[in-house]
Order: sequence, then C-alpha cells, then structure tokens
Amino acid sequence: MSQRTERRGIHVDQSDLLCKKGCGYYGNAAWQGLCSKCWREEYQRVRQKQIQDDWALAEKLQREEEAAYASTPPQQPGHTSLGPFSKFEEKKTNEKTRKVTTVKKFFSPSSRTASKKETQEGKTPSPSISRHASFETDQVSKDFVEFLKNLQKTGREIHKQCRAFIVNMSSKKDLSADELSECVQDFYQGMADRLMSHFKGSSESVEQVMDQVEKYIMTRLYKSVFCPETTDDEKKDLATQNRIRALHWVTIQMLCVSMDEEIPEVSENVVKAITDVIEMDSKRVPRDKLACITRCSKHIFSAIRITKNEPASADDFLPALIYIVLKANPPRIQSNIQYITRFCNPSRLMTGEDGYYFTNLCCAVTFIEKLDAQSLNLSPEEFERYMSGQASPRYSSSEGDWPSSGSGPAAATNPVLVQLNHNLELLSDLSGRQETLMEAAQSLQADLLSWPETVQREIHDILDKYPLEILPCTVSAIDANNMDNENLPPPLTPQVFAG
Repeated sequence: MSQRTERRGIHVDQSDLLCKKGCGYYGNAAWQGLCSKCWREEYQRVRQKQIQDDWALAEKLQREEEAAYASTPPQQPGHTSLGPFSKFEEKKTNEKTRKVTTVKKFFSPSSRTASKKETQEGKTPSPSISRHASFETDQVSKDFVEFLKNLQKTGREIHKQCRAFIVNMSSKKDLSADELSECVQDFYQGMADRLMSHFKGSSESVEQVMDQVEKYIMTRLYKSVFCPETTDDEKKDLATQNRIRALHWVTIQMLCVSMDEEIPEVSENVVKAITDVIEMDSKRVPRDKLACITRCSKHIFSAIRITKNEPASADDFLPALIYIVLKANPPRIQSNIQYITRFCNPSRLMTGEDGYYFTNLCCAVTFIEKLDAQSLNLSPEEFERYMSGQASPRYSSSEGDWPSSGSGPAAATNPVLVQLNHNLELLSDLSGRQETLMEAAQSLQADLLSWPETVQREIHDILDKYPLEILPCTVSAIDANNMDNENLPPPLTPQVFAG
C-alpha cells in the first residue's frame, strides 16, 4: 500500500506545508508557498520596486520629451508635448498618494486635525451599507456592541475606528483585491498592536477582541470583497467545479484512502465531513469558514481512526481530504480559499490547527487541478477513457484492468455507485412485483364483473333441470271422523281407551 501511495504522488511531506523562507509558519499556495507575513513583506518589496521603476521610466520619458521639445521649432507651442507627461506624472502622483491606508491614520488624534466633515463621516455609516444591511449584519453589529461594553472607553474607541474603517473601505471599490486585502491586513495589524499595549501583552484577550473585530468588519464588507469583479475567482470556481465533475469516476481505492465506508460510523463521519466543507460557502466571516474546514478535517481523522483502529497519521489525512473534496464538489471553493487568504486574521493561517487544515485543503485543491494518470497509477490511455466517459473503473475492474483486493468488482467501485446500483436493482424488483400485482388485480376485476352473470346462468340451469311443481293440498281437522288415522305419524295416532 505504501509503495502504491508513493507512486501516485499523493504523499506530501509536512515540511512542504511550511513557509519557503523557513520562518516556521504555514505557507499557502496562493502566496507562492509563503506565509502571510513573508508574503506581505515580499509584496511590499516588489510593489516598492515597481514604483521606483515607474518613476525611473517617468524621468526617462521626461528627458526624452524635453529633448524633443528643445529640437522642436519655436513655431509649435510646447504644451502639446508636455501634456502627456503631465498627465502621466499626475497619475503616478495620485497612485503614490493613494497607498494603502494604515491603522496609524485611524488611531491618530483625528479630533485635532480632521475636519468636521470627516468627523461626521466617522460617526455616520454609509447610506448604501445601511440600506443593504441584512438581518445577519444587524445581529452581528448588536453582538459587537454588547461585547465592547465590557471594555468601556477602549471599546467605544474600537467601535469608532471600526465604523470609520468600514466607511473608508466603502469608498475604495476601485481598488484591486490585493489592495483591499492589504488595507484590511494593515488595519488588523495596527489594531492588534494597539490592543497588545492596552492589555499589556495578554495575547488571549487580544485574540478574543480581534475575533470580534474580524467578524464585525468582514460581515459588513462581505458583499463588496467576496469574489470581486476585478479578479478571476469566478472563472477559477467554474474550472475547478467542472474538473471535479470530470473526475467523478475516481474511486477511494485509487487514492489509497484508509476509510471503510461499509462501517456505519465511518460512513456517518464521511457525510458530516462533506456537509461541513459544503457549508463553508454559507459563512461570511473568514474565521467561520475556517471552522467549517476544521470540523470537516476532524471528521476525516475520526473516520480513519475507526477504520484502522489506531490514531490517524498526516499521510492518511491528505488523500482522504482529496476524496472528500471530490465527493462534495464544494461550491465556489476557489473564491472561498482566496477570501480566507486575503481577509482572515493572519495569525490563524500561520499557526494552529486552523492554519494546518487550511493549508492541506489548498494542497488538495491544487492536487485535483493537476491530477493525471501517473497520480492514480493508471496508463494515459486508461485515464483518457475514464475522463471521456468511454470506460468506467466499475466494469474494467472485472476484466483485470484495475487491481482489486479479491472482494469482487464492487470493491474498486465508488460506494455511492454501489448504493445507486443496489437501489436500481430494488426498484427493478419492485417494478416486476408491481406488474404482477396489477395483472392479478385486473384478473380479479374481470372475475368480479363476470360473477353475477355466471351465478344467474347457473340458477337458470338448475330451474330448467328441476322445475318447481306445486301440488294441491287439503287440510283436515285432526279429530274429524273421516280422517285417515292410519296415515298419521305415530305421535298423532289416536288411541282408543275402553271406558
């Protein structure tokens, strides 16, 4: 079994899940194998380099424009040649000044520098946000206010800064997804630093407050930042969904998954895992989506433990997670992964069980996207026949194309297909029994219709064979003198006594 697993390439070393820069945190495929901290540093470095390159290009263009202007005859006005560069310089200046707003701005003493208009905006939420607020959003806002009441003055300040941040973000709809993510992550970082100084290093208290801050902010911003139009997340969702549909024939044996769905407890855990990973799409808060992934993973570990009668290992987990994703085909899986990556509290993704399970889910989705014949220990011809629907492992297994463990063709079949065929056989048997019952009912109905005629005909036959004859009868008194006493029955025969 271990040899087949190595050949299929499903095994992933745990060190491969960590950040490529060796910081010890979990990496992410969406961040090119880096953790959120290293990715932000790399992103800012690349962005700063791009800005410098753009300014260098601008200076070069300016020199060329000046040289062209110097060589132009004085008859032509000079503003026509300087105009394009002026627009370019203005655009670069606006882009530079429109850098991601840091939390330093939010926590600065705005009462001394901000205008009355800005202060008023900080107090009043955006009309569009209030207009489209759902019941869930209103409930989250109430819970957030109730939670902050325990913090007194600090809680009021946190609420004020969160409202100001939401209003500020509502005016930045033209930003890209990465820029929106950087805005949120900067706010998280600044808020965490401020809370850390307030709680004097109590990381547990800071984490509790940050969880509530994330829930409040992301519930309010969910509609505008989940699967934004500026990204290709929706296109990736459709591609992944179609890919999983095309791989419906992949069996649990092909992936070497250590789960026996014939055991009721294992089957129950598999159903719960599928439900949890599908439920992830219905959540709004990144932390809640991570909680669905964590519950799904724990059900998988339980199923493996029940099957093997021993604690599950990390090598058993990833193939089982791939199998669950293939069976569930979660809606908008790519959008949900990107949403968590962009807007979740980075501390949750870098460490802890949530970060570990999320990293494995990203690996599972990547494996499904790159799954080929070699990964399943199949020949390219078999893989193409299965993908095109020309063949199925269920039938080819009986011909020896796929090795089985000796339990028959159904052993290498997806349990869902086995149950489906069993149900079809039951329906076929029920259909035959129903036809027999209908024939018997029709025969009984015909017999009931013909029975009165048959009875009437038999009565006529009997009457014809034995006609009824009525003989005349004379009635005489018993004590009459002319009575034929000899013909009377013995009890009625008159007896004569001598007197």
